[in-house]
Amino acid sequence: MAIFASLVVGSDGSTSKGGNSRGITTGADRTAFLSRRRSADFLLIGGETARTEPYHRTPVPVVVASRSMINSLADNRLAYWWNLSPTAALAKGVKKFGENVLVESGPSLIDDLLLNKALDGIYLSITTVTGGENHIDIAALMSNFIEVNRQVIEETQFIEAKRR
Repeated sequence: MAIFASLVVGSDGSTSKGGNSRGITTGADRTAFLSRRRSADFLLIGGETARTEPYHRTPVPVVVASRSMINSLADNRLAYWWNLSPTAALAKGVKKFGENVLVESGPSLIDDLLLNKALDGIYLSITTVTGGENHIDIAALMSNFIEVNRQVIEETQFIEAKRR
């Protein structure tokens, strides 16, 4: 089983700018992100991510763990909107779709999965963007993981880390 989170942040810890991740991502990050996405059995996201990010077309099923049952992805035939906790949605998704999971969500869903020891690792992209919203403490997040690979491509740092 491989359950990895994928998160892009600005160098100041911003997880969004202008309301979504487009304001902090780079071309290099987008390329890596889309490549990882195609190899997953399914994607796990939260309701806020579903409402603010482009998930109307996905190459694999996308599971939305949300208390709000207003399905903003009704036009994606591969979207499953479940009123479950992130951990319960993950478990149900693994049973239905497979064990190779990419969590493409914001910090609160990732924190929930970390708290429940449900993540195997993280792919963290750190761009040079600053001045965004929804800041996280990058060092605190990474204290949950052991870095296994780091590289810089076009001014974006790519970190792959496994759970401690």
